[in-house]
Amino acid sequence: MQLIHRLWGAIRHVKQRHFDSSSLQFRLTVEIALLSILGLSSVAVWTSWKMQQLLITTHTQSVEYIATRFPRDVELYSEMLPLEAGLQKTINNVSVPGLAIWVKSTDGKKVLAESTETHSSFRATDELMSIAEMPLKPQVYQMGSRYLILYQGPVTAKGRLLGKVYMAQDVTAAQRQLISAVQGLAAVCTLATIFTMVAIALRIRRSLQPLQDMSHMAGAISADDLSKAKLQLRSAPSEVKALAQTFNMMLSRLSEAWEQQRQFVSNVSHELRTPLTVVLGYLQSILRRSTNLNAYQKEALETAAAEADRTVRLLQDLLDLARADSSYTHYHLEPVILADVVAELADMTEKFSDRLIRVEIREPVLAIVDRDRLKQVLINLIDNAVKYSDFDQPIELIVDHAQQQAIVQVCDQGVGIPLQDQSRIFERFYRVDEARARSAGGHGLGLAIVKTLVEGMGGSITVRSKLDEGSVFTLVLPTQAKPL
Repeated sequence: MQLIHRLWGAIRHVKQRHFDSSSLQFRLTVEIALLSILGLSSVAVWTSWKMQQLLITTHTQSVEYIATRFPRDVELYSEMLPLEAGLQKTINNVSVPGLAIWVKSTDGKKVLAESTETHSSFRATDELMSIAEMPLKPQVYQMGSRYLILYQGPVTAKGRLLGKVYMAQDVTAAQRQLISAVQGLAAVCTLATIFTMVAIALRIRRSLQPLQDMSHMAGAISADDLSKAKLQLRSAPSEVKALAQTFNMMLSRLSEAWEQQRQFVSNVSHELRTPLTVVLGYLQSILRRSTNLNAYQKEALETAAAEADRTVRLLQDLLDLARADSSYTHYHLEPVILADVVAELADMTEKFSDRLIRVEIREPVLAIVDRDRLKQVLINLIDNAVKYSDFDQPIELIVDHAQQQAIVQVCDQGVGIPLQDQSRIFERFYRVDEARARSAGGHGLGLAIVKTLVEGMGGSITVRSKLDEGSVFTLVLPTQAKPL
């Protein structure tokens, strides 16, 4: 009973799961199940055929024995009685229950003698006689509700051909038992096939579970988890254990490479920022103080200063990410009134960008955040909204509270983000439109920094966007138990 419950649970689980027809589990299950079905079907068919042949052989031998006696008895009784009386006497003498016998003349038009219901449980009908006239095969013939084995042979007396003798052995009871046995065998084979398929599916699934664990780990692991991630397998086959060991070695090498890359980026950013800042300062100083520059020289210096400024900001972003990766970023978490911070940034943005910034305070709330980091996050998001929307389109900032969490939304009516890119825009150096991003001055690091800072303060960020309709970035931040 427990096994049945387990099998039923496995079937329900299979129904509930998305079934991938190209998976190794599905292919192995189907192939082994087909082989099992083919094997069990072959055994069932062969067993049924063998039982049928055994039934035919057993009853045919009995009929042939009677047929062998029949000519001798005809010879004996023909010497004492007229021909038809001798034939009838012979039929009555050899008849047994369930056996019908009749003799026809050589032209097949006249029945010379036949068994009666007194000596047999049934008599030959016209339909049975017509079938018996055909070439007979060693098989069971069905006549209505009866199953019969038929025989025909010549009858001679005193060296003269008298006609043909026909015999029909009733094997209905034996045939029905055989059919019942075959049906039972088919039912057993069907149940065995179902149990085998479920057992095979469970076994294959259990055998492939380590591979699924590896797949889940590879899909869920992040760069910060590389040094700690390790796949532990105890009961897996040796081949899978070897693969797991290789997988763990790969994670270890990736962790080392990631650490080296972060250290390299941090060192290079730190070393390059100072000289580039000096170069930018000299370029800006020359532009401010020089009055004898021609147009070409001024344009060249302005281009150099702009690129130097862009590179310095890129290096600063890389340093911020490197500090966050190395856990060197410290957060001064304190209660902050979100409405004040949002209003302050909205006023500042309107002054420097000449854009309309709407602020909607649906519910004033205290958030437990780092004020400076929160400003950096909101400045990045507002800056993106300004860059990727038209001048006449307003930017909307919404402050709300829900389920013990503070919510800040930055909404624009700009170009929007394609659905396939929305899950990747928080990755480093990922840009949806390279040409537009470069013209807007982006490096592909702003949203990565935003996500890092928000998660560092214990919050989360999501995006909802449609092409040509705009984007909504939602910050969810920890707050006090009750709103203001």
